[in-house]
Amino acid sequence: MPLMFLNTLSRRKEAFVPQVPGEARVYACGPTVYDYFHVGNARAFVVFDTLRRVLSRRGFKVTFVQNITDIDDKIINRANKEGRKASDLAEEFTQAFRDDIAALGNLPADITPRATEHMPEIIAWVKKLIETKHAYVLGGDVYFAVRSFAAYGKVSGKDIEELEEGARVEVDRRKKDPLDFALWKAAKPGEPSWESPWGLGRPGWHIECSAMSMKYLGDCFDIHGGGEDLIFPHHENENAQSEAVTGKPLARIWLHNGHLNINGEKMSKSLGNFRIVRDILGIMPREVLRLFLLSAHYRSPLDFNPENIEAMQKGFEEIWRTLGRLREVLAFSPEADTSFDPLVDAFQQGCLQSLTRFDLNLDEDMNTAGALGELYSLANQIKKLLAQKGFKFSERCREALSRAQGQLLEMLEVFGVAVELPQKTQAVLDLAKKRQAARQQKDWPAADQLRLALEAAGFWVEDMASGAMLVIPAALRITKETV
Repeated sequence: MPLMFLNTLSRRKEAFVPQVPGEARVYACGPTVYDYFHVGNARAFVVFDTLRRVLSRRGFKVTFVQNITDIDDKIINRANKEGRKASDLAEEFTQAFRDDIAALGNLPADITPRATEHMPEIIAWVKKLIETKHAYVLGGDVYFAVRSFAAYGKVSGKDIEELEEGARVEVDRRKKDPLDFALWKAAKPGEPSWESPWGLGRPGWHIECSAMSMKYLGDCFDIHGGGEDLIFPHHENENAQSEAVTGKPLARIWLHNGHLNINGEKMSKSLGNFRIVRDILGIMPREVLRLFLLSAHYRSPLDFNPENIEAMQKGFEEIWRTLGRLREVLAFSPEADTSFDPLVDAFQQGCLQSLTRFDLNLDEDMNTAGALGELYSLANQIKKLLAQKGFKFSERCREALSRAQGQLLEMLEVFGVAVELPQKTQAVLDLAKKRQAARQQKDWPAADQLRLALEAAGFWVEDMASGAMLVIPAALRITKETV
């Protein structure tokens, strides 16, 4: 089955057919670096990091480009308010973004272009638009002539006549049409500026992404991604100013993730209800945050509330426990008794089915919610096998559990989750040895006290039906309320 995506551009599901066989060229909108990014922003970053992992899993050689907008009104306004240079502010939050995206567990982008380092490309594209009569100069400003591009509205599905009515509410009277948008802005006192054929100035937001994406991925690449709030006007304008010259859509497939809400209301800086990612990662394991951000289909809204976060913490703990159980059991010496092997054969079949369904869910418009369900299903099958009365750790059982462990880790890797279980200290090993001796002597009060001592040391204790005892490192937990 091919990878299928619901393409915003066509409004229908389409098979992913890359323009260069075996390769996937992807551009995802990055941050405007005027502040730390919040959990709502993080959803888009994690979704498209996961897309990259899914494409790689399917065997594609992925080129992943994620830009940094380091010149913008928001940067300038904050810098002026704080009495700083805009470039210094942008540099501070560019580094903060790099630190926080790494802490979140995202793979580094193959290319991370910054707008301020691509002025020649931006200016060259504005010149092309002027030469092809798709843009015009007003003083030191340059505007894109929206009505010169007949297909304007194709990305967002918006009607140009309806847009014009809304645009008339607040408009620069110098423009030829209320819908026309800035490609280049004449310099103002106290603002950063660059030399151009139209005088000192700086680029508009939309042209930056077009120039940078086409430089590294070509004038029509495979996938363009971002949050649904970028569909209009940003992505609409990006496509218009690109396709107007090339005659081809900027990207063949456009993907957009849904909003992250907080207690039922959209999370945004303008509403003041946002949570900064670096603060959240100080009190919540990143594994829990990533799994939460992928727990709903990427196009669906997702609510950041205590109930959902607690549910994800419990799910993460079960995965952690499962990997801890496997580490313990796989250290056992195999038994000669093969009476348990028929159950092992059925277990292997169930694990394979979970892995197959996991991939089928990802193939169907990257349904991470369904895929996560299969990850939990696999963990549950492992738990049930280990809890079976009469469990025997034969060589076949060892091979099956080792294979299941690999499958579980494969699934987690797609979600960007790497579980690293702490090793037991000698003190913990000594406590475990004493407790097992107490159990064998049926000294239950002593066994209970030693269990408490192990838990105080940060380890869970599980007694198997077979008589074996598992000592598992306790999972990382949320340390205080996050919502």
